[in-house]
Amino acid sequence: MTATSRPVSRFAPLTLATAFLATALLCAAVSPGKAEETKLPLPRFVSLDANDVNMRAGPGTEYPILWQYHRKGLPVEIVQEFDTWRRIRDRDGAIGWVQANLLSSRRTAQVVDGQKVLMSEPSGGVPIAKLDPGVIGHLKECDGSECRLDVNGYKGWLPRSDLWGVYPDEKVEAK
Repeated sequence: MTATSRPVSRFAPLTLATAFLATALLCAAVSPGKAEETKLPLPRFVSLDANDVNMRAGPGTEYPILWQYHRKGLPVEIVQEFDTWRRIRDRDGAIGWVQANLLSSRRTAQVVDGQKVLMSEPSGGVPIAKLDPGVIGHLKECDGSECRLDVNGYKGWLPRSDLWGVYPDEKVEAK
């Protein structure tokens, strides 16, 4: 090893750490209450737009992968934006960064806490289908305590409390 190469290799970890710290400070400077990139409200629900999505520790491909998702349509919550990256939270509380082009504004919701019965009318009607926990449906509308879903062609209503992917007081307009 030459005398000129020794300092480079000795300080390389320090340089990497400095770059990581600078990026972390930049990300921390992005206000969690405002969308700096899209001007859309934060937090907000979206869905995964690909079957293979990597959640990373930071907003860039150089950051390690924390989690891999293999389910297009999975609802996630955007909690922060930076450039072309979105910091998301999943149903289990995992938080990390994904590329914005891997997300869709198409709303979905996931059935939680046991098997549920999709009903033909809000708060009653005729049973349409039994839905297992984890089933994902396209969110069509929510008003009051009920939400209308389309689950593989089965259209009906579930209590909002049986779903993850919609806020308790959020109104979702009929589509």
